[in-house]
Amino acid sequence: MTFESFSEKETFEIGKKLGETALPGSIYALVGDLGVGKTVIAKGVAEGLGVVEDIVSPTFTIVREYSGRLPYYHFDIYRIEDEEELLEIGWDEYIGLGGVCLVEWADLVEEAMPPDTIWVRIGKDLAKGVDYRKITIEGSVYDHLGN
Repeated sequence: MTFESFSEKETFEIGKKLGETALPGSIYALVGDLGVGKTVIAKGVAEGLGVVEDIVSPTFTIVREYSGRLPYYHFDIYRIEDEEELLEIGWDEYIGLGGVCLVEWADLVEEAMPPDTIWVRIGKDLAKGVDYRKITIEGSVYDHLGN
């Protein structure tokens, strides 16, 4: 399913809808260039889950944990060098906790992502405007988002 966003608010709302429809154990893998809006999506997911804390990118801490309708685990693995390092921070445990895992830069450890991962690919097209984003969500569980 593909969405077009022409503002940060629209991008946020797509994330919010993902959070509202998230199920226990949902895993979102965000992919896109630096500054494309991965953290905006992550903030939207948090709001959709009812998280009231401020969401900041966990770039240096790798993962931040939040409480909402479901536990929310926000990963930023930009500084992870390989799948082994991801496992060392407890990746296997997090995905088994029944919360929602959201992973920024997931393409860096694609082989570590479970088969039922929901992939969220975000791209820009400056010809359509500075704030334009094409957001593609791959995963049959979320085929209903467009309704």
